[in-house]
Amino acid sequence: MRALVTGGAGFIGSALVDRLLAEGHEVDVVDDLSAGSLANLAEARAGGGKQLRIHQLDIRAPELVDLVTRRRPEVVFHLAAQASVPVSIKEPIFDAHVNVLGTLNVLEAARAAGSERVVFAASGGTLYGDPDASRLPVAETEPHRPLSPYGVSKKACVDYLVAYREMHALEFVALALANVYGPRQDPHGESGVVAIFAERLIAGETITIDGDGDQTRDFVYVDDVVDAFVRASARGGGLICNIGSGLETSINEIYRLLAEAANVEEVPEHGTPRPRDVRRSALDRERASVQLGWQPFTPLVQGLASVLAYFEARAA
Repeated sequence: MRALVTGGAGFIGSALVDRLLAEGHEVDVVDDLSAGSLANLAEARAGGGKQLRIHQLDIRAPELVDLVTRRRPEVVFHLAAQASVPVSIKEPIFDAHVNVLGTLNVLEAARAAGSERVVFAASGGTLYGDPDASRLPVAETEPHRPLSPYGVSKKACVDYLVAYREMHALEFVALALANVYGPRQDPHGESGVVAIFAERLIAGETITIDGDGDQTRDFVYVDDVVDAFVRASARGGGLICNIGSGLETSINEIYRLLAEAANVEEVPEHGTPRPRDVRRSALDRERASVQLGWQPFTPLVQGLASVLAYFEARAA
């Protein structure tokens, strides 16, 4: 397969690039390196040879269409995005520029190149808004009611994917991702509570939890998410598929498990809640199971241990 990965130097994107190269595929990475890092692609660059090409380019750039047309990928994995809910609230126009106009540019490029499919990183944590707890874990049939500009932009992208499928026969799969965690996640961004806690625990720093910490999220390990992307390159056409564990885990519980694994007994502090924060979240994964043959395979405790090991090695 000839694949192109936007955001391929990022946390999830670089793990996907590693997987694609390991399976013998030819991979082009498009990343402006504003959030991603070439360090995330160190292993891929060392072993990828002629199978890997890296292009430092913003997905909004007009040159993207020429690049993708020249490279002619069969599948475009579109992960590049402005991924912060707080940033989207503070700068909604910037969020829309990157996520909506950037995605439109990617779709135009894929159409011009004759690509067969776009696999899109949607947001399961924001797409469904703040549903009633009785409806958890939420299925893909739940109304799409995002409560932040970021969620709205991701919803708009899904609508464009549907339109391009109808107008241009460009197939798509939208993966509504839960809270993805794992090695290489940026602990200094606005998201990634596991990475933030892990780095600070290793450094011996005090941790502050937003709000009371009883808010829940659906945590899914990065390797499991990458497996879903690869499966979606050939299955699930025209669908939104939730990619999550289906389980609720509180932020307090994440801290407890990480602190226990790191042999830290310090009690965390609690700060003010984040604005527009969803109280409870969990995604029904049945459609992904049926349509993609996908299941998460990494237990939470094992995944958290991998993140701690990553930050321990980085600190050393």
